[in-house]
Amino acid sequence: MTLIGEQTPAAPVGDLIKEGSDAGFMADVIEASRHQPVIVDFWATWCGPCRQLTPTLEKVVASMNGAVKLVKIDVDKNPGYAGQLRVQSIPTVYAFVDGQPVDGFQGALPESQVRQFVDKLTGPPPPSEIDQVLTMARESMELNDIGGAAQAFAHALQMDQTNVKAIGGLARCYLIGGDLEQAAQIAAMAPADAKDPDLDATRAALALADGAASETTPFEQALAANPEDHQARFDLAGALAGQGRFEEAATHLLDIIAADRAWNDEAARKQLLVVFEAAGATSDVTRAGRRRLSSILFS
Repeated sequence: MTLIGEQTPAAPVGDLIKEGSDAGFMADVIEASRHQPVIVDFWATWCGPCRQLTPTLEKVVASMNGAVKLVKIDVDKNPGYAGQLRVQSIPTVYAFVDGQPVDGFQGALPESQVRQFVDKLTGPPPPSEIDQVLTMARESMELNDIGGAAQAFAHALQMDQTNVKAIGGLARCYLIGGDLEQAAQIAAMAPADAKDPDLDATRAALALADGAASETTPFEQALAANPEDHQARFDLAGALAGQGRFEEAATHLLDIIAADRAWNDEAARKQLLVVFEAAGATSDVTRAGRRRLSSILFS
């Protein structure tokens, strides 16, 4: 068993994909398939569809972390087993398990269908090491262990500095911890068009914090004097959101919408959507807020 953090050695491609022959068919296909599925690609050099299919087969097999092998047989040089298996057109692909052909297809298929064919033989590939680390980080986040999550996301980022899930997760951890500067630096590592829930939430929260008032007292005093002062309530919501107090900010914005949904060109509703994004689509803040917003808009 490989522990998290240990390097899982990849099976050499030369052991997984090889040129076959009639002479080696028993060893490379029949006997080998007693240990793991073996895919046999019957092809020829003059065959255009073969030149499309074979690289796709190689790509999919190489991505399966050693769960399946590929043997390529040129039917012009090795007509024996192609004849026994009644290969009448090429490319023809057979899958062998326990020494017997169990499935097959003819013609060039797109990668998605080739992957489905292989998945039926092996199941999906086991999670990669970085996927395991990211899963561990996500579980820590769900348990509110932000420190543990941050360590796991950082480890994943060391493994792949371009991994958007690792970038977004680590940025979110810094954001929750109140370190907005570090959160912004980590988030900036992702391309501008990168999409990830944690990254989107971090960017929205940073946008709310940028330029937000640091003090809430002036707005609270203005509201105490006049509860119908929508601008004061809106500014208070902005200050609260900038501090990460999304539930309180959402409440004030919903109060404005309930009183006057069209106020200031629907500024409260627009800002509320940013608060929902910053809080996270599955957060209690967003779920409860969306329920109340629906009841207001459709009442």
